[in-house]
Amino acid sequence: MNYDSQLIQKGFDYKHYREFIDSQLLEHKTTGNEVTTELINYTRLNVQRMKRLDKTAQINTEIVERLNQIKQHYTFLIITEGWCGDASQTTPVINKIAELSDGKISVRFILRDQNLEIMEGHLTNGSRSIPIVIILNQELKEVNSWGSRPKDLKVLVAEWLKDVQMTKDDRIEKVHAWYAKDKTQSTQKDFLEILSGLE
Repeated sequence: MNYDSQLIQKGFDYKHYREFIDSQLLEHKTTGNEVTTELINYTRLNVQRMKRLDKTAQINTEIVERLNQIKQHYTFLIITEGWCGDASQTTPVINKIAELSDGKISVRFILRDQNLEIMEGHLTNGSRSIPIVIILNQELKEVNSWGSRPKDLKVLVAEWLKDVQMTKDDRIEKVHAWYAKDKTQSTQKDFLEILSGLE
């Protein structure tokens, strides 16, 4: 997959991504090709989650120390949509990591349904699961990727999917309960591992 500066430039930074979602909600809309009342309600909940994490999430010392050792510039290209619950629980943390990088990491958000060619190159078990974070070096070559949720949670969700009695709503509730209990630690653990591989 080729990534170019035009793609990066058309992406949102975190502030403008948040503002765009807010503007969509004011028009009783959300991002993506499919707009339903359910997805709009998810988006509204996600805004509250992001606001909370913007205020409360604390980045671990190990990540800050690792950021100080990185010499090159990287772009974290995030594929997402406003209605995505996992994105609301992880992207504020990813943005905070970038903010602490002293300009060495830039975050750009692109919408999945407007960038299906890129999405198709990052499927999870054949599905267009989001968010996906594509780590690009200075030459805009992909050096790593992450998504669509923390590794520890992926294992649990795989188990929950085997439970035929568990409804989708039950599963969503369990996912967000897990995030609340985890307090961003698993996301940070995953990204410390990614940062450890960057020069």
